[in-house]
Amino acid sequence: MARFLVVLDADSTLIENEVIELLAAEAGSLETVAAITLSTMNGERDFEASLRARVATLRGLPESVFATVGAHVRVTSGVPEMIAGVHAAGGRVAVVSGGFHEVLDPVADRLGVDYWRANRLEIVDGVLTGALSGAVIDAEAKASTLREWAADFGIPLEQTVAVGDGANDLRMMAITGLAVGFDAKAPVRDEADVIMDVRDLSQLLPLLGLRG
Repeated sequence: MARFLVVLDADSTLIENEVIELLAAEAGSLETVAAITLSTMNGERDFEASLRARVATLRGLPESVFATVGAHVRVTSGVPEMIAGVHAAGGRVAVVSGGFHEVLDPVADRLGVDYWRANRLEIVDGVLTGALSGAVIDAEAKASTLREWAADFGIPLEQTVAVGDGANDLRMMAITGLAVGFDAKAPVRDEADVIMDVRDLSQLLPLLGLRG
């Protein structure tokens, strides 16, 4: 049986939330940020520019906001079952996100994810500066990260699966063995090999021949 590497987007895929919007709600900028997020996921804006614009609205939030926001994060139905099924077959599960390590880390660790990568928010003296720290995880970075993890796992790209919902997932979906659009926005619906409209990620298992 083939070992699979399943690489998921985080926001609105692994989890039900958009973390930038949870943070924006705390900063009082939710309406502005949600509008930018929607147009970005539909492919109407440059991802990095829109991310920086949204993050700028978070300036001044205390570092403690991550615990506040983390309490609101909801893991999507079927995720634990999907991870257990992939692991039982000798595969690995990874998450690459345009969101933020500060919120993703505890979720990925708790779920037993094998690899994960996301953006980092700049924090000085316990306060968010409204800027990012380090390289931006955009569409190209998602694709190169999937390649890196496949090489680390020692499998060909044909045995990788990419699951996402927005335009910044398209690059990694284009190089993967199976591209799954999960309750996806229009650009992804046009490109994905499979569309899942029921928000239950255990549906991946029969697609991979691992159940049902």
